Amino acid sequence: MVALRDVVVDSLMDHGVMAERYEYKVVELREKMIGGKMSGDRLEGILNDHAAQGWRLKTITSADVKGRVGPGGVEGLLVTFERFRG
Repeated sequence: MVALRDVVVDSLMDHGVMAERYEYKVVELREKMIGGKMSGDRLEGILNDHAAQGWRLKTITSADVKGRVGPGGVEGLLVTFERFRG
C-alpha cells in the first residue's frame, strides 16, 4: 500500500532576493502483510513513475510504518520526493 502526503515548503535562495517554492511528497512503502519483501523492481517503478511527473528523490528512510491491522508497525520505507513549484 502506498500513502501520500503533500507539503509545500518555502526555501530562500543564497542571496535572499528570491523565494523558491518546493513541493514535497512522502510515500510510505511497507512490506506485504504475509511474508512479502519489498522488491527492487517495485521501488524502481515508484521512483520512475514519480520522476516522469517531475519529482526527484530527496531521501529514503527505513522506518516502522503503521500496518493495516493492529496497533504495531511493519518494516517499511519512507520515500521523500521534491519538485520545484513555480
